[in-house]
Amino acid sequence: MPKPMTPRERVVTALASQVPDRVPINYEANAGIDRRLKEHYGLKPEDHEGLREALGVDFRGIGAPYIGPKLHADIPERGVIVDNFGIHRRWIEHGSGGYWDFCDFPLRDADEEAIAAWPMPTPDQHDYDAIAAQCRRHDRYALHVGNPGLGCIINTAGFLRNMEQAFIDLITDNAAGMLMIDRILDYQYEVARRTLEAAGGRIDFMWMGEDLGTQHGPIISMDIFQRHIKPRHQRFLNLAREWGLPVMLHTCGSSSWTYEEYIKMGLKAVDTLQPEARDMSPEYLKRTFGGRLAFHGCISTAGPVAFGTVHDTIVDCRRTLEIMMPGGGYCFAPTHALQDNSPTENVVAMFETARRDGVYS
Repeated sequence: MPKPMTPRERVVTALASQVPDRVPINYEANAGIDRRLKEHYGLKPEDHEGLREALGVDFRGIGAPYIGPKLHADIPERGVIVDNFGIHRRWIEHGSGGYWDFCDFPLRDADEEAIAAWPMPTPDQHDYDAIAAQCRRHDRYALHVGNPGLGCIINTAGFLRNMEQAFIDLITDNAAGMLMIDRILDYQYEVARRTLEAAGGRIDFMWMGEDLGTQHGPIISMDIFQRHIKPRHQRFLNLAREWGLPVMLHTCGSSSWTYEEYIKMGLKAVDTLQPEARDMSPEYLKRTFGGRLAFHGCISTAGPVAFGTVHDTIVDCRRTLEIMMPGGGYCFAPTHALQDNSPTENVVAMFETARRDGVYS
């Protein structure tokens, strides 16, 4: 049996495709199920850290708080909130809760001149002095810079241009659309660089994201990937390499068609891993990429945890662990955020199964 590890050691070992003492555990959830889990564990609504400790989560994110002015006004008469990039969101109710959906798409028809003048935050408007204290506070845990939004091109473009125009931009090499993406990526890159510098080597990995597949196959062509996605992502991978850090890439849908390219680029781990999507089952991923990529995810938020019983959830989680654990290189996590339609008892059982059955003997 491997010797007991700290959360940090556990994650670093798994991301190196080696065997830790148990599978690292991560958590992300929508507001409704997050609130119910805190109630289940007797925690206050704001006790995010307490919930992660209760679930056995080994990961913590590090980021420099934004301290600049609000750049775009909300539209309260329509219930629309607007962030500092000008992305519009409105609250959409559904049967088990709700979510903030994107709307209006203010740069859909913008030309280069309008996009160049569009107000966006700058890297100088962040408090990098806060990084050291965050690192100290979470010193036991595996710390990451970024998240699934870092380096993301397709989704980010869709938030401001709408998805149809985002794909048109990629297909036609539209200068206005690519200028918008590059302004956002330049900002993200510099914030990440300064965050790494402020952390003084304490960060353990970089987390990026890109949606590259539908449920049935690629969402773009390999040609578009090579022209627009690969060179922009390589820049972030090179930054991580300068700091000796592995990179984990969030990849929604059927995305394994890009993994050989990403391995050549230096990618070490992939996230999300929707098992229902084509060529994304745990068996396929482990057989095809095991030892060359580490895996983070595979527990479907559209599977038994949402629609089955406690027993169904335990069986699904155990099966995934049995496939992914041999040889190491697996981190237990939901695909995307756990949704509000997931029964509380299923989610509790999911994490209990990881802690109990994810131990290496």
